[in-house]
Amino acid sequence: MQPELLCALIPLFPLIGFLINGIGFRHIPKGLAGIIATGAVLASLLASVFLFMAFVGGSGQSGNAGPLVATLFDWISVGDLHINFSFQIDQLSLLMLLVITGVGTLIHLYSIGYMKHDDGFGKFMAFLNLFIFFMLLLVMGSNYVIMFIGWEGVGLCSYLLIGFWNTNTNYNNAARKAFVMNRIGDLGFLLGIFMLINTFGTVEYVDVFRQATALPMGDSTIILITILLFVGAMGKSAQIPLYTWLPDAMAGPTPVSALIHAATMVTAGIYMVVRSNVLYSMAPLTLEIISGIAIATALLAASIGLLQNDIKKVLAYSTVSQLGYMFLGLGATAYTAGMFHVITHAFFKALLFLGAGSVIHAMSNEQDIRNMGGLRKALPVTFITFAIGTWAIAGLPPFAGFFSKDEILAHVFEHNKLLWALGVLGSGLTSFYMFRLLFLTFFGEFRGTDEQRHHLHESPASMTVPLMVLAALSALGGLINLPGDGWLSRFMAPLYENARKVNPEAFAESTMEHSTEYVLMAVSAGVALLAFILAYVMYISRRAVPAAETADRSLPEQVVYNKYYVDELYDTIIVRPIRGLGDAFYSFGEGLVDGVVNGVAWLVQKSAGQLRLLQNGSIGFYVLAMVVSIAAIFALRFFIRF
Repeated sequence: MQPELLCALIPLFPLIGFLINGIGFRHIPKGLAGIIATGAVLASLLASVFLFMAFVGGSGQSGNAGPLVATLFDWISVGDLHINFSFQIDQLSLLMLLVITGVGTLIHLYSIGYMKHDDGFGKFMAFLNLFIFFMLLLVMGSNYVIMFIGWEGVGLCSYLLIGFWNTNTNYNNAARKAFVMNRIGDLGFLLGIFMLINTFGTVEYVDVFRQATALPMGDSTIILITILLFVGAMGKSAQIPLYTWLPDAMAGPTPVSALIHAATMVTAGIYMVVRSNVLYSMAPLTLEIISGIAIATALLAASIGLLQNDIKKVLAYSTVSQLGYMFLGLGATAYTAGMFHVITHAFFKALLFLGAGSVIHAMSNEQDIRNMGGLRKALPVTFITFAIGTWAIAGLPPFAGFFSKDEILAHVFEHNKLLWALGVLGSGLTSFYMFRLLFLTFFGEFRGTDEQRHHLHESPASMTVPLMVLAALSALGGLINLPGDGWLSRFMAPLYENARKVNPEAFAESTMEHSTEYVLMAVSAGVALLAFILAYVMYISRRAVPAAETADRSLPEQVVYNKYYVDELYDTIIVRPIRGLGDAFYSFGEGLVDGVVNGVAWLVQKSAGQLRLLQNGSIGFYVLAMVVSIAAIFALRFFIRF
């Protein structure tokens, strides 16, 4: 099959699934709707695998092929600006295709069991398919405009899925918050695209990057473009200050949390920066800004996760923190390391969210870990797979998270020792709050109600099979880029040819000695292991349970538990002033506009009431009025010549 045809089929399959389920969700049986939706994404996965094999096989050597651009049709032509609707297939897009369709297929399968009792099952599966379609557009587009279509599309699907249970006002508010905060970031992204058009006269990746290499390093225009594009990434990938929407997005069904807010959508910002590696390699100032925001986000979110008691909120803040680590790697121009962590994070974070969903399913929708405990006996598969995911995200060997996080920290160490130390600290915090979550949920005595105890049961195979597959990927995923000359590093190397020309120092061979690298690995793993031991002592040996009442917490604990009151701060300095300004304009407009409209109506009504008296039915009066009018006209004509 021709690669161009495969390119068209990959996004087409989920679009067809969306149309079928979206139009007929009221009439299609739930079982058939689940098969259609899951089959559509599975078909995209198979097409992606065939495309990957064709790409690698056609290169002669793994990863050495140039990009394949498949133009579907001419789209926009305005003056000298021509934008094609076309797809670009290269190493980066292929990796994202495999992650999106692979993890997406597992989550669709999981959703069949998790959502089977929901009345809106068909509509839910249609929305999942629509999300996959837009995410595929985002990563397959050959230019920034198609990327922006997918960018906005996944934002729309996020709104629809977070507020899927729309009878709950809090869920609707969470969906609206996600939509609005993403629009703030998207404005920066859109301005960046406009600047690209103004500077280069094109939005095609190949043309933009070729022209950019002619500009000097640190060019102010490039810096401004990259900062604006990064503002978009801050919104989509939940970086300070546009991160508060993601924890609230846990209001959506758990498969939504796994698919959109852990494995795919939130990594769109990472993808955009890696795709634009030429521009960012030419903007050292932007890279420093990214590094600073990234480490601040990683530590802030990790510290908040220490005291959260909602099982999904802990994982949400973990996602924000891990996204910070990915951007930290990008700030050190470790683009491959950042993508490596995107891939491993997709495996273990999807696993953890789906494991949390299995727990919530067994606990009759209970999400507070203070009311759990001892679940490992009733949920053995969920426990084992969740433990593997926890070990992986904690960065402990030999699972996937250890290798990807270690590679990021090694690059950061060469770039900035302080950032490395802060990164290791964040790694320790991650290990502590994740093992805290594991111990409080699955160990100790059961703290729920008797009714919950009676209904405890392992999830069906449609939910546990995806858990087992993701657990295997979380354990073995690190093999794709082992230290040294890993496969992923070789595969992605051609992506950086232009960036290597403009900034050779950033891509120079590492001078770090192996002994130093081993010490760094030992320090990182040692800190994570100490955090594990501390969590074990507190929550297993001493059987500590978080306080149920806020009065039992110290002031620092209270501040951290309430997420540093960032939401309250935003509400005070942004939301309330804007709302007050809006109310003032509304009152002003209401008084002015309504006054004018009502005044005109009153004037017409009163004048008409008086003029109607002239219609009295007297012919003599009418003749007199005519004569007077004719005389007045002649007089005006004589004295005022017009």
